[in-house]
Amino acid sequence: MPMAEFSIKAESKNKTQVVVETPGGFKITVDEPENMGGTNEGPNPVEYVLAALSGCLNVVGHLVANEMGITLDDMKIEISGELDPAKFMGKSEDVRAGYQKINVKIDVETDADQETLAEWLNVVEARCPVSDNISNETPLEIELN
Repeated sequence: MPMAEFSIKAESKNKTQVVVETPGGFKITVDEPENMGGTNEGPNPVEYVLAALSGCLNVVGHLVANEMGITLDDMKIEISGELDPAKFMGKSEDVRAGYQKINVKIDVETDADQETLAEWLNVVEARCPVSDNISNETPLEIELN
């Protein structure tokens, strides 16, 4: 199967806000809350990471359920993450800038038994591209044009 490539373009609107455009014509505003100097016109970047994870788990969760013959009547996802802002704020080089830990809770309404759901969850986690990117190091190349 050939590789799939995804891309976006973003333009800075001010010191805290960027507007992202996708090839599909969607515009996404990324901002910071007012207490961080932003205008609070959109979620902040680390909230988008959690949102992207929830979206991916939802899509893969339904895909895998369908493959396994599981009917999902409802699925709710709660995600929280902990990060130390010291590096981001330039106060310390001793900590990671990103999340130290991310917790995901998925609540599903289904007639599947717990053993089947445990298998389903293992497959979902293994096949979710966003959880893979979060869980494993991905080469990142940042350069100036």
